[in-house]
Parts: sequence; C-alpha cells; structure tokens
Amino acid sequence: MLPPLGGNYGGPLRTRLDALHELVGLSRTRVESEALAEAGRVLDEAAARQRLSSRHTVIALAGATGSGKSTLFNALAGVPVSETGLRRPTTSAPIALSWSEGAAGLLDRLAVPSRLRRRPLAGGAADAELQGLVLVDLPDHDSAVTAHRDQVDRVLGLVDAVIWVVDPEKYADAALHERYLRPLAGHAEVTFVVLNQIDRLGTEAADLVLDDLRRLLDEDGVALGEHGEPGATVLAVSALSGEGVPELRELIGRLVQERSAPERRLAADIDAAAHRLRPAYVADGRAGLDERAREDFADRLAVAVGAQAAGEAAERVWSRGAIRACGTPWLRLYRWYERIRAHGSSTDPRLAAPAEDELTARQRVEQAVRIVADEASRGLPTSWAQAVREAAARGAEGLPEALDELTVTMGDPAARPPRPAWWPAAVLAQVVMTLLQLFGALWLVGQIVGVVEPGLLLPVLVMLGGIVGGPLVEWACEGAVKGPARRYGQEAERRLREAAAACGRARVLDPVAAELMRYREVREQYATVVGTRPSARVVGGSRSGTTRLGATRTGVRGR
Repeated sequence: MLPPLGGNYGGPLRTRLDALHELVGLSRTRVESEALAEAGRVLDEAAARQRLSSRHTVIALAGATGSGKSTLFNALAGVPVSETGLRRPTTSAPIALSWSEGAAGLLDRLAVPSRLRRRPLAGGAADAELQGLVLVDLPDHDSAVTAHRDQVDRVLGLVDAVIWVVDPEKYADAALHERYLRPLAGHAEVTFVVLNQIDRLGTEAADLVLDDLRRLLDEDGVALGEHGEPGATVLAVSALSGEGVPELRELIGRLVQERSAPERRLAADIDAAAHRLRPAYVADGRAGLDERAREDFADRLAVAVGAQAAGEAAERVWSRGAIRACGTPWLRLYRWYERIRAHGSSTDPRLAAPAEDELTARQRVEQAVRIVADEASRGLPTSWAQAVREAAARGAEGLPEALDELTVTMGDPAARPPRPAWWPAAVLAQVVMTLLQLFGALWLVGQIVGVVEPGLLLPVLVMLGGIVGGPLVEWACEGAVKGPARRYGQEAERRLREAAAACGRARVLDPVAAELMRYREVREQYATVVGTRPSARVVGGSRSGTTRLGATRTGVRGR
C-alpha cells in the first residue's frame, strides 16, 4: 500500500494506484526494470503530490519562443510579473504565481526559487474563483539553451494541468506536436491549447487557423472537448488586447474549484504507464496448460521411461512363467535345452540396455520438457514466456536421473511375477498326466517281460490319456493365462506411468503452473490498473465545445 498521503485519493483512483503498486512488486523479477521505471515514477509522484496541498491546482503555461506566453501570464495575473520583450529567450527559469497561501511545498517540488514566486494583483471578487491556483510560466520549450528545455520537461511531469500557448505562425511546429502534444495525448482532459495573437488576424483567417489547429490536434490523438465530451480545451485569445482572456480565466477557475485536476492528471499518468506496460502483461491468446497438454507430457515421460515396454515385458514373463509351470515335462525339458543352446549358461533373458538407449531416453525427457514449456508459454508476453521456460528448464535438471531412480525403486515388474492360486492345481494335473504316461509305459514293459499278464488295451489307453491330457492341460493354461497376464502387464505399465507423471508434475508442471498463476495475478492487477476513466468534463462539462468557441470568436471579438 502507498503511505498515508496529505490529500484524499479515493475510489477507483486509489484502487488503480494500489493495483499498480502491487503490479510493480510482483513483476520486479519478471519484467525488465526499464519497463517498470515509468510505473515506479508514477507511484513516486502520486505519493509526493498527495502529501502536499490538495487545495491547490498547479497549472503550467508553456509555449514556444515569441508565442506571447509571458504576456498571457501577465494578463492572467493582472500585473506585470514575467518579463516580456524581444530578447530571446525572455523567460530563463520558471516563475510561479500563487493566488493563495499554502503552496510552498508544491513550489519546492517544482524547484521554483523563492525569488521567482509572486502573488497576483488584488482583483477582488474577480479572483475568488482562482483561489488555490498556482500558475507557472515556463521557459520556451524550443529554447536554444538545453537547460531551459530540460526545465520545461521536468516541470511538465509534475504539474496538474498545462496551458499550451501557440501563435498563428508556429502553431503547426513539428517540435511542439511530436515532442509534447502527441506523447501527452492521453492528458487531454487537463490540457488547454490557446491560440494567442488573434488580434493579428482577421475573423475569417482566425477561424481557418483555429480549425487547422484542431485538425492537427486530432491527428496527434488529442481528444477535443466538444459537446460535453472530455478532452482538451481549445481557445482563441489575444493576450495583448485582452480578447478571450476572461473566458480563459473562467475555465481555469472552474478547473481550480473542482479540485479534480491532480487526480485527472494522475489518472492520465497511470493510463500512460499502463499503455507502456501492455506488451509485458497482455497475452495474444489463452495462456496456460490445458488437460490435453498435461496428458501429452505424461505420455512422453511414460515413453521415456519405457512404461509400455515394461508392461509388455511383464505380460510376456507372467504368461511364459505360467505356461512353463503348467507345461508337460518333456516340453519344459526341450525349452530348457533350447535356452541353454541360445544363451549358453545364462538363464536371464533380459540383457543390459545399451548406452545409446539411455541417451535416447534422456533426449526424450528433454524433448518432453521443451514441448510442454513451449505449450505453456505460447501467447504469453516475452518476459513471462521466458520465466515459464526457465522454470521448466530448472525442473528438467536432474529429471532423467530421478526417473531412472524411480524405475529402480519400483523394481522390475517382470523380475518376480505373482503366482496365481490355480497354478498348483494345474501343476498337479500335469503331474498326474505325466504319472499316467509313466504308469502306462511301465505296464506295457511289464507285459513284455512277462511280469504282468498280457493285455494291451488298458495300458495303452492309460498311456494315451496321459500323453493327450498333458498338452490339453497346457493348452487350457494358455487360454486361462491370457487375461491375467494382460491385466498384470497393464497394471505394471500404469504404475510406472503414474510414477513418471507424478515425478514430472512435481519437478516441471508445478513450477510452470506457479509461474502461470503469478502471471494471472499480475494480469488481474494490470486489468485493475487499466480501469475505466470517468466521462465528466474536466472544466465543468455542461458547456459544449460549440458554445465555448462561439463565445470566444463572436462574444469577445465582436466582429
């Protein structure tokens, strides 16, 4: 929160200031300091202005060399205060004119020396509306002296409103429009543009110049206050003859009595800061990770750790073990012989993974992290996209090793597959079939040697029952083992997949989600900073632009 201030910034302006303060705090490590510098300056100036008098309105009188700025300053004061003449530049330092006491702090902030602080000539009731006005006559903005231009730039950043004085010859000066009016277009509600020296023009020529000036302001993006709409006030006056000066004093008086200029100037400064910060906070599209991106990341990690291959291996080992346990002893003996012949004395069918497979797994993990980081940062402003990618990169450090350790911790599901309850019964049946074969064979041998009475039919049937029953038991076991083996492989794959996904979520997705959450927070704060501007007219609102300009041209000139 901003410190307690002397004035009273309330309502939407206070909300916007608090949001800007929070925005700067949340963004210091994510957004370049240059981008936040203007926002910090606005906060500093807001705090400094609010600690000072809220009863005063500071208005600067700015203009080019020879525009009659100092003459208009003296006309508003009712007494020669600012030096006028042909020598250029006439005004070399800001001169302040205060209509009431209590403005010392404001003038100290503007760095106006005590010797250049003046009071206007007592004007009685005519000056009642100007009580609280602090009028500052600035050096020429196009002065050949660099120090003068620097003073103009400094003071313009501190005052509550500004009156730009132009003359018929230099009203279209590129330096004025490109350096000041165009960059300060958002401050139109606290801007007056006064066409001075109209006494040098005829009625028709003055109208043409005034229309052309308004056209140029429109091209600069300066909104013009017409028909009750907020915007800059454009007037035609003659400081030398006094034509239009009373109307200008009246409009200044309304602005002073409203005491809204400091807040409107600050609101315009916040708008300008928000506009400069827009590229750092506004995304092109929907930012973040959806469920599909998360699932794709989990799938890529599962491929990297070989979850599917592990599940298939577990299924094959489980099925092979069941068939081997339930197979005929003759077939088991044959398979043992084939295994010995193929692998020598080793009975372990699994071979060590080659080094290039490990490298491929690491590359797959890095690719998965890179893809999810790109997906999460797509559409984000540059600084926040970089922060998301850095968070993902930090999480990716050590992720392949963590996944390897995870697979070791979980163990190989194909190493010791479970034995179902029906295996002993199948083994017993296979033993019975084998015993029948041996019994029938011994019976026949006994008949041959004469130990047993002859009779081929019965021993042959017993022997054939064992010979046929053994493969039938094995075939039945093969059919019964398919479903459980598949479920065992799927469960092994699921467990490894979920473990890899949890590891990737903790190391990569959660840090990325934290960055995205932080971006959403600052995005909400930025939306509050942008806010909405009040539509009330800065100088009273009820008088239309046509009425103002009409009074200036016909009522004052009387031509």
